[in-house]
Amino acid sequence: MKRFRVFLEMIKFEHTVFALPFAFLGMMMAAEGIPGFGVVLWVTVAMVAARTLAMAANRLVDSKLDARNPRTADRALPKGLLEPWVVVLACVVSLVVFEFAAWRLNPFVFALSPFALVFLLGYHYTKRFTWTCHWVLGFTDGIAAAGGWAAVRGSLDLPALALWFAVTVWIAGFDLIYSCQDVDVDRRDGLYSVPSRFGVGVALGLAKIQHALAVAALIAAGVMTNMTWPYWIGVAATTVLIIYENSVVSEHDLSRLDFAFFNVNGYISLILFAGTLCAVLLPNG
Repeated sequence: MKRFRVFLEMIKFEHTVFALPFAFLGMMMAAEGIPGFGVVLWVTVAMVAARTLAMAANRLVDSKLDARNPRTADRALPKGLLEPWVVVLACVVSLVVFEFAAWRLNPFVFALSPFALVFLLGYHYTKRFTWTCHWVLGFTDGIAAAGGWAAVRGSLDLPALALWFAVTVWIAGFDLIYSCQDVDVDRRDGLYSVPSRFGVGVALGLAKIQHALAVAALIAAGVMTNMTWPYWIGVAATTVLIIYENSVVSEHDLSRLDFAFFNVNGYISLILFAGTLCAVLLPNG
């Protein structure tokens, strides 16, 4: 049990809240309501397995880099709190569960699941050779929204692509903010990021642009799916929180970065989920 608790802490299991609501957004928009229990169940299982796989692989791949970074040196693998074989086993189990859930959903989702795995297992390496790694991470997380839609429709339609784009640029935006704290370490270790390549000011400016694009994409997805007023309240609240998130950090003061990254983004996910849920439950609202 101790290993299990350490593992959950290592992968920040509670932060599944960032991605899971977007899978539900895609699912509910595609169904124009609440889909059947089986779809909800297997989308949830697939999402939890996918995030567990991605985070466990990330910690394993980056363990030596984490040991060299004062911010991450206390993580389980660098400190020896978990053996690497435990993390490898968790990756294998998560991959099998993910594939099984995809198979249970529909043939289209199952056929596309290897494509998702390429990004789930590969995005960790991109910071070793390109500063576009922030958008690769966002694209990977955006698969959740598209997958939720595909789980219902068995296809990827324009609203699904709009949601995918929204999550891509939203995640990329806050990863740009989050990576500002590792500028010196990234430059020392030869890692690629926008802050290490172009500076913190440029990264924060780009984050604002990405977040504006995310709001625009959420609006487009809502228009295409004829969402009712609760969804628009959720989008409005998201816009306010995004503006606030960007206002609490600056090039010369990153002291509230963890608050902006974890707290505010968790609120955004839940608010959008709640707005969409109310919209599909009150279709004539």
